[in-house]
Amino acid sequence: MKHSKRIRTTVLAGTAVVGMLGMSACAAKTDTGGGGGESVTLAQPSWVGAQANVAVAAKLLEEEMGYDVEVKQLDEPAAFDALHSGNADALLEDWGGVPKKEKLYVEEKKTVVNGGDLGVEGHIGWFVPKYYADKHPEVKNWKGLKKLWQDFKTSESGGKGQFLGAAPSYTTHDKELIDSLDLNFKIVPTGSEAAELKEIKRLYDAKKPFVGYWWQPQWMNAEIDMVEVELPPYEDGCLEEKPIKCGYDTLMLQKYFNADFEKDGGEAAQFLKNFAWETEDQNKVAQMIAGEGMDQEDAAAKWIKSNKSTWEQWIPKK
Repeated sequence: MKHSKRIRTTVLAGTAVVGMLGMSACAAKTDTGGGGGESVTLAQPSWVGAQANVAVAAKLLEEEMGYDVEVKQLDEPAAFDALHSGNADALLEDWGGVPKKEKLYVEEKKTVVNGGDLGVEGHIGWFVPKYYADKHPEVKNWKGLKKLWQDFKTSESGGKGQFLGAAPSYTTHDKELIDSLDLNFKIVPTGSEAAELKEIKRLYDAKKPFVGYWWQPQWMNAEIDMVEVELPPYEDGCLEEKPIKCGYDTLMLQKYFNADFEKDGGEAAQFLKNFAWETEDQNKVAQMIAGEGMDQEDAAAKWIKSNKSTWEQWIPKK
């Protein structure tokens, strides 16, 4: 079955999200694939890699499998609430950023279930441009960064080194780490992924020193050369200790489903379980969206056209 209609996107933001989810939980079960119907609701986090996942999955669900798809823009905390209440069927990329909600909904209430690996390895860290690291190799460790803080001063950092912060919706512990390691840095927020990428590209093109929150997979890594600053190693439980003194984990990114959808969602649920692609694939679609400014559905269509042998394996056999 082929559908030509555009995928519906709903934006939910701010503190009103939880209330909205609570009020509409019962109605949503009827409207979504959680009850085995012909519609699927996908939670879409704000970062472009997550947008790439949803764009491709939604396009295939619509045009190859005949489902109606609604996309709700929800970052991890609100997405887990939505999965729990039935207001979303699936979250296709989770970075382990809400362990308390995961424990509550997955382990205790059992309203959310793990949907398997996305196939993409995720890593967050502190990074500097390679041209700066080549001149100052000691910056590759946080102790060297501590000595070089003056190189990162800006008009916005108030006499300290500037640390480019992540979007406020992202899960971070940079402030705690800066304090516990006694680093003379001030976090200067960028506001969003797009704003951070724009600022990093500006500084990179000008060959200026900068340090900040950065991650992989990230499509812009194909255009700029970054070097990671070694932080105290991540260990299980280290983020629960105070003060926090460890860096970030490296993990296989996970999918999560509403439990009813996973049980009764039929071919849509099986398709999303099967959906797993490589970092290179995600980066290609993300680069088309963020780097080339393509519409999400157009970027997905271009990837789908060139990768039939990959996505055909995701669609359940009749």
